Amino acid sequence: MIFTEVLRPPIWVLAFIYFMFLSLVIAIWAAFDTTATIVALAIATLAIPFIVQSLTSRIGVDQNELRIDQAHIELKYLGKVTVLDSDAMRLLRTRDADPAAFLAIKFWAAKGIKIEVTDPRDATPYWLITSKRGEKLAALLTKS
Repeated sequence: MIFTEVLRPPIWVLAFIYFMFLSLVIAIWAAFDTTATIVALAIATLAIPFIVQSLTSRIGVDQNELRIDQAHIELKYLGKVTVLDSDAMRLLRTRDADPAAFLAIKFWAAKGIKIEVTDPRDATPYWLITSKRGEKLAALLTKS
């Protein structure tokens, strides 16, 4: 891989999810016995690593492809690459979004890049990607 980036959820997102689980556990404790509460607490606690795994994104670029989790596209089909600040990213995620675009975005990260797709067989106009190292990724994709 020429470039790799892993976007994990921040601790405040995980704390919020766990707080929601704990409120459910308290509701179970109020309605049922202690055994049900302990089981619910154990399930909620054991679910956190799976939630972290599902919320984590992996971006990778090798000699031929750009990969984001399971999605991939050959570099020869990538057009203009634009680095987006938080305001531009917010607009592209909301008001200016194209429903046919591929979105690999995380709500907790403000910056990213927009990559236009030039493949005539692909109806996807662009990929919108959340990245903490958007400048480096854009520079790498522009050179390819």
